[in-house]
Amino acid sequence: MNDRRTASLPTSIDATLALLQGGGYVADRALATVLFLALRMKRPLLLEGEAGTGKTEIAKVLSAALGRKLIRLQCYEGLDLASAVYEWNYAGQMMAIRLAEAGGASGDRERLEGDIFSERYLIKRPLLQALEPQEGGAPILLIDELDRTDEAFEAFLLEILADSQVTIPELGTVKAAEPPIVILTSNRTREIHDALKRRCLYHWVGYPDAARELAILKARAPHAPAKLAKQVVSFVQAIRKEELFKAPGVAETLDWATALVELDAVALDPALVSDTLGALLKYQDDIQAMQGSKVKELLDQAKAESGR
Repeated sequence: MNDRRTASLPTSIDATLALLQGGGYVADRALATVLFLALRMKRPLLLEGEAGTGKTEIAKVLSAALGRKLIRLQCYEGLDLASAVYEWNYAGQMMAIRLAEAGGASGDRERLEGDIFSERYLIKRPLLQALEPQEGGAPILLIDELDRTDEAFEAFLLEILADSQVTIPELGTVKAAEPPIVILTSNRTREIHDALKRRCLYHWVGYPDAARELAILKARAPHAPAKLAKQVVSFVQAIRKEELFKAPGVAETLDWATALVELDAVALDPALVSDTLGALLKYQDDIQAMQGSKVKELLDQAKAESGR
């Protein structure tokens, strides 16, 4: 039994903020505004930003809050149509051909081709699934980390983003009765082509300021003691100003806070920070650069800013 409950689309920016807040996502007004417009205008939304800033989470929260199915296409280098859109069940088609030959029907070539290139043998991948009617309304289509694919795949997406349809040579054009809610994310490891950007509304998801990051931490890691939460946020805000190969995102802040709670920490000290930096930083050179006196310097700064 499907207990998915559907909700109406938000009717204002404030309602969009409340919808995200209800799902545990603490957004700023600029993000809520562009998301509201994307929903009202039925336009894809392209979210760019550093890894770990919460871009993917927006689609997940939107899916849960609206009661819509989430269909996710995780992008990677070499992604092709067979993995993203559709492919034919070749084994099933060959079996049908062999059975037709055994039954003496091989001469009816036109009928046989029409049968083996029907939906019966079509394997639908995420992009094609997103064009189908779904219980509760059009699904949320998350095209995640688009920058990992190549420009050829971007070019294919233009038809889907502009017209909510794909063309299958053997079947014709498949068009959505109701366009999916499309969210694309990019970590900007390469530039997305202008032709694709023109079809989307755009928003840069940056690192939150201290107040919003503390609100996020309280929402997502409510068991963290108040003093510890303030010190964690102040330390992370300080460490992001250092020259690192990869500054920690909000996801790492939450991981670190959770790890500290598991260690029954109520406040930060240099030894504890040094021992747990692997939950916050993901490159050995960055961890090494933050050891010793540097940790104490940043920690003293964080404690001063958080009121000890």
